[in-house]
Amino acid sequence: MVAALSIDPIPVLETDRLRLRPLELADAPAVQRLAGHPAIADTTLNIPHPYPDGLAEQWIAGRAEVARGGSGVTWAIADRATAELYGAISLAITWQHVHAELGYWLGVPYWGRGYTTEAAAAVIAYAFSALGLNRVVARHLPRNPASGRVMQKNGMRYEGVQRQHIRKGDRFEDLVCYGVLREEWAAGHP
Repeated sequence: MVAALSIDPIPVLETDRLRLRPLELADAPAVQRLAGHPAIADTTLNIPHPYPDGLAEQWIAGRAEVARGGSGVTWAIADRATAELYGAISLAITWQHVHAELGYWLGVPYWGRGYTTEAAAAVIAYAFSALGLNRVVARHLPRNPASGRVMQKNGMRYEGVQRQHIRKGDRFEDLVCYGVLREEWAAGHP
């Protein structure tokens, strides 16, 4: 079994337009406003609607502990120039199998601008280069094809559908699965 690697402090990752940084309690109002949009809850696995008061603070407070324990790392997706919060992106790490699941959400006002694709590229690079993971997976609901395009643009391959794998509210939903191996990623990023 591979020992968990503490991710403390959470590193700052920068792209051309974005700064991926640790979440701060000061982000809570923006997280609640952005993640609280019905379209976000509708197309993510674990974000409720309505988004209750205090949940953003609770969620943010837990992110540092998760990173210290090595089971995951979450970044705020923020504008590099203005520091405006756009969303969040994370890796849920399983050290035993040397892989992680990529997850993300982006506020509705920022959709369609390539921010999630850009953020995901930085996080996948970190997963392979800094953490030494062998595989990164991601899943999306079939009714959210834009999320699948983020995965495809980052070299992830379609791996299949988990039929009625989750339950959201009163209905069972499929999950479309994508993955990329470190060797595949390295071949595309010399």
